[in-house]
Amino acid sequence: MKTIGITGGAGAGKTEVLSYIEKKCRCRVLLADSAAHAVEAPGQPCHARLTALLGPEAVGADGFLDKKKMAARIFADDALRKQVNDIVHPAVKRYILSEIETERRAGRIDAFFVEAALLIEDGYGELLDELWYIYAGPEVRRRRLAQKRGYPAERIDGIFASQLSEERFFACCKTVIDNSGELSDTYRQIDGILKEAGLYR
Repeated sequence: MKTIGITGGAGAGKTEVLSYIEKKCRCRVLLADSAAHAVEAPGQPCHARLTALLGPEAVGADGFLDKKKMAARIFADDALRKQVNDIVHPAVKRYILSEIETERRAGRIDAFFVEAALLIEDGYGELLDELWYIYAGPEVRRRRLAQKRGYPAERIDGIFASQLSEERFFACCKTVIDNSGELSDTYRQIDGILKEAGLYR
């Protein structure tokens, strides 16, 4: 079973690429956001630590942490954001590695894909077999973020400033999928990559 990390800048189209890969490959896809939701659930160690750090007002009526309230707090306070990340990121990594090991033992799939914006920064290049970069030009990404998510230009500028440079992505990833143009072109690239890797079905 191959382990593959999928990364790329905001608006690059990682979700669309993974949706297609799931149809063409005997695989499992795990999103880092889903892993974070699991480790932050009530009863999990992260939940108690985050509640102690952020206060009970950060917990919603359903017992789960309120993501909007958390985001408003941590993005206004760099020191607090680091504290939250220091709690969540190691727990997410442990969760992902545990899920990979479970699938490896089960022997049901040919590939395990992990999607996260911070795969490179969080050291997944040393934990996974390879990293794939979903590329789209800056103007394409800006247009998608504005049209699909309704982000204003200032927010997009902030997101771009916080992410790795294209050069760093290219240097760290074995495979690049250019998702700047028509989806049919993206799909052709994916088909070729999966066939070359022996993962296409």
